Amino acid sequence: MILQSLTLEVSTAQYENDKELISSALEELQSLCKATDGFLLGESVSKFGWTFFKILFKPQLLFSIQDKFGDMIERSKGRKPEQKLTQFISDFFESRGCKVRLKATEF
Repeated sequence: MILQSLTLEVSTAQYENDKELISSALEELQSLCKATDGFLLGESVSKFGWTFFKILFKPQLLFSIQDKFGDMIERSKGRKPEQKLTQFISDFFESRGCKVRLKATEF
């Protein structure tokens, strides 16, 4: 099943550092997928030492990710497609030094 849209909520204790790493990782992901302008970062909200913000994946980038990395996504943890894709993106971020928590909020 191919997802039409995806919004992830990011939770981090190191907002400034992680936001920079996430932006860099997303730019790299766009480059690998030959896409441009494929995501938006939402405003941040801080609570109890954590900062939360959302990443909206635009359809072009989302389709390209699923097309290019479909086999890897399918092997990711999770039962539902949005769980597998969220885990794949989390692993992608972690491999670039960004340790954040991700949760699919809209799909």
